[in-house]
Formats: sequence, structure tokens, C-alpha cells
Amino acid sequence: MKAYRIEAHGGPETLTLSDLPRPEPGPGEVRVRLVAMALNHLDLWVRRGIEGVRFPLPLVGGSDGAGVVEALGPGVDGPPPGTAVFVLPGVSCGACRACLAGRDNLCQHYGILGESRDGTAAEAIVLPRTNVAPIPAGLDFQQAASFGLTFMTAWHMLVHKARLAPGERILFHAGASGVSSAGIQIARQQGALIAATAGSTDKLDFARGLGSDLVVDYRDEQWTRTVRQWAGDEGLDVVFDHVGEQTFAPSMRLLGKGGRYVFCGATSGFALRSDFRPVFFKNQEILGSTMGRRADLLAVAELIAAGRLRPTVARVFPFDQMAEAHAFLEGRRALGKVVVTIDRMPEPID
Repeated sequence: MKAYRIEAHGGPETLTLSDLPRPEPGPGEVRVRLVAMALNHLDLWVRRGIEGVRFPLPLVGGSDGAGVVEALGPGVDGPPPGTAVFVLPGVSCGACRACLAGRDNLCQHYGILGESRDGTAAEAIVLPRTNVAPIPAGLDFQQAASFGLTFMTAWHMLVHKARLAPGERILFHAGASGVSSAGIQIARQQGALIAATAGSTDKLDFARGLGSDLVVDYRDEQWTRTVRQWAGDEGLDVVFDHVGEQTFAPSMRLLGKGGRYVFCGATSGFALRSDFRPVFFKNQEILGSTMGRRADLLAVAELIAAGRLRPTVARVFPFDQMAEAHAFLEGRRALGKVVVTIDRMPEPID
């Protein structure tokens, strides 16, 4: 099979299209013929490398994908070959205390496809049976490939970590990004009042179209004043962030009593500096979050099938333009998800 492997860290040119043996599913596993995959910022970090983090190179990248079940390993009784499925990107042992408690993202052996094991930038992938689920009704393969990691992450951040309640005021940074665009939709479902930042007119319009009550251009030096006026004397209840260094201090100043700052990344830098006295004076919380529970993603899939959430695809690239897809995402031009088609599209899903 064809697969894109990261042989060494660097730019998009380091992505190597390789001929690899088609993997065989072992006990408890299934093989999926992938039709489409989607990129996340995680793919950029793995490709570029992160200081102090060792990735198991050479590595097939990609965390999200959708396709058709091709083969079942010993002891697996379904889904039958030919079933259209999407990929659940987090892999855990299934037997430890965290897994048995339904908190599989806290498993000591937890890994992410395309980060700790070969991922979805390939014509086929072998996965534990628990890492595939039927595609929600009404989605095509490109849409089904685009929601896994971002919606799982956003759901966990908002529902489990920040405990977002109806009527609370929340600020999303980088509102047109994949994880924030998922989060805005979830927050709307939770009955929250929503503000979002972005850096261009089209991104502001995109965030507004997803359900933001207030959109603010972060390039405006007065953006924090605008958000503060909107939040009122009580301040924000929640800030949802993955920008990090540039946004941490102003976000903390905007939070009111009992406010929660929840973040899943730090694309602008990892040195988070602020005056921490309000954290204890105002009973605030700083909450780190990575990925989410598989059950979270299944709940999201049900809401997507009901038409209450919707993945957004910004642009679709063919498989032979993987480097261009990486460059497009890296250029911060995407309004929603960047998808790569791998195989010919089967008949539309009913």
C-alpha cells in the first residue's frame, strides 16, 4: 500500500510517499481501507518535531480518517467488511483502571494515531475494534474524516473540564480553527453565550456563522475592552484556548469569579505568564486537556446524525498533494478542516 511516512523532522517536503506492506489485523483488530483523512495541527507538530518530545520515526502521520472495513482479525465479529466507518483517534489498553472507569484518555498506555503509532495518511490502517464506529447518517466520507479529533477534544474541554452551563459566557480564541469551530457548535448546544476571536474578516464571518454572538479581531489593540464590555461586570465564565503564550494573560484578566481557563495546546508558545493572585482570590481554575473519551466522540456522532452538530470542511486535496495540504494548514488559511482524499469515493452513504 501507499503511505506518507515522516522519516525525519522538517517541512512539508520531508513527507515521504512510501510502499509499505498492507497490514494484517490481529486478534481484536480490524483493517480499514481509508477513503479520506483530515489534518490537524498535531500533524504539523509531529512533522516539525517538538523540543523535548521524541516521536517513533519513521511514522505514518494522521489521526483522523474514514473508510470501509476491509478485513476482521481473529475474534472480531463486526462490523462486517464493507461497513462505512470513521476512525476514533485515541488508542488505550482497555484493561486498566482508567479505561474500565470510562476515562480511557487517562490510560497510562494512551496513544494517538499519527503521534505514537502509524496513522491515517495511508491507503489502509489496522486498528483495535474499539477504534472504529459507523459513519453518522447524512455524512460523506470527507465529512466523516474531519470531525474525530477536534470534536472529541472540544467536547471533553467544555463538558467534562470546564463544565459549561447554560447562560454562561465563553470566549473562544482562534474561532475559525478546527477545534474552536467544533467548540463553538458544542457551546451553542449547551446554551452558552459565545464570543470568538479571529484575525480576518472571513474568519470572523465564519465564527459568527457557527453561532458566535460576538466576534472580535484580535489584531485590534482594543479587543480585550470589547470582550470585557460584552461580558459585563461579572466577567467571563470560561475561556477556551489553544493559542497559549499570546492569549493566556489577557484571558485570565477577562475571567470573573469562578472562571475557568481551559486549553488543549499552545501554538504561539509554551511560556504562560500572568499574575496568579486572582486565581485564588477569585476561585478560578486553569485546566489542561488532551483528547477525550471514546464515549465523548460517540455522543458527538449521535448529535451529528441528528443534525445538531456539523463538521466543516475547508478544502479537499488529492492524496498526491499531501505536502500542499500540510502547507495550506500551516499557512493558517483554512476555515474549518483540511481533508485529503485517499481512495476513490464509494457510492454516497444513505
